[in-house]
Amino acid sequence: MVKELTDQTFETATANGVALTDFWAAWCGPCRMQSPVVEELDQELNGQVAISKVDVDQNAATAAAFGIMSIPTLVIKKDGAVVEKLVGLRTKQQLKATLAKYTPLEEN
Repeated sequence: MVKELTDQTFETATANGVALTDFWAAWCGPCRMQSPVVEELDQELNGQVAISKVDVDQNAATAAAFGIMSIPTLVIKKDGAVVEKLVGLRTKQQLKATLAKYTPLEEN
């Protein structure tokens, strides 16, 4: 289950290791298409990457801090620093290839 983060929990939850955060909103059609991809990736990677999501409508401060202008946007952080920002719908294979640049991924 992908962890839902808030303005209060985002920085702490994404401070260590490699973290992928899906910025989304309930009214966003492409976000609803991205969500099951992110869920499946979370199950496959089994904790190798901290995967979470942030509802931009409920957590506007975090969305603003990262300059989220379009959703879905996927932000990848390594040890607390943003290393990549992906705007728009992505496949699981695209996400895995991008994450593999920052951490070795084991196939489960």
